[in-house]
Amino acid sequence: MKLGAFSVSLSVKDLAKSKTFYEHLGFSQFAGGMDQNYLIMKNKGTLIGLFQGMFENNILTFNPGWDVNANTLGNFDDVRLIQKSLKSKGLPIENEADETTKGPESFVVIDPDGNAILIDQHI
Repeated sequence: MKLGAFSVSLSVKDLAKSKTFYEHLGFSQFAGGMDQNYLIMKNKGTLIGLFQGMFENNILTFNPGWDVNANTLGNFDDVRLIQKSLKSKGLPIENEADETTKGPESFVVIDPDGNAILIDQHI
């Protein structure tokens, strides 16, 4: 299964403080903006999303079709194919992707310990 770029999406209380903290760890802003209440921070191949007021808990995120630089991959598994595969294995899906569409779509699966995993395709 080709899940694409991986990042950890963190729910933060103060976006500016979190930005500064991760900059001290060698991350720099890659995408998003303070006015959008989220930043994607990057340190080489490591991505961390900082999200203020968008969701309660931290989320593991995969982006089918993208590499760590948000470049489109020529060969990837569509989010709908991934969803069908997980459903066939009996995994419960939350916020299901519409399998009749093409292009951007997403769904969430919860691991056995309650951690949310977002499969979020942007292309």
